[in-house]
Amino acid sequence: MKVNPKQIQAVLTLSPERRFEHFLKVVTDQELVWGLYHDGWAMAADDEGVPAFPLWPREEYAELNAIGEWESFTPKSISLADLMGEFLPGFQEKQMLPCIFLTPGGRGLTPTVEQLREAINAELQRY
Repeated sequence: MKVNPKQIQAVLTLSPERRFEHFLKVVTDQELVWGLYHDGWAMAADDEGVPAFPLWPREEYAELNAIGEWESFTPKSISLADLMGEFLPGFQEKQMLPCIFLTPGGRGLTPTVEQLREAINAELQRY
């Protein structure tokens, strides 16, 4: 199901914290997250230079960020099960942060791996 362009614009204007809430609702409902991929995953960094792995709740939002240094990247889905069972433990091991819902002109939220895991589990409990 494609996202309406008006909804995309409305969501992009939300604060990082509100986009995080939206991310949680969508990914627990769809059981997918999206990253950007081209011979490896797109990576970012937080303000202190800590490596961060950008994640989006829908393909359309990831695609909007395939610009600049990520121009050759394309959206690639990750199942929620793989995120929880493989990616998040890998982030912890490599001391990376998840970067939730980065926007083309702004920032994403960079919770700790544990904060993201707990937030997703809490949202899943609502189902």
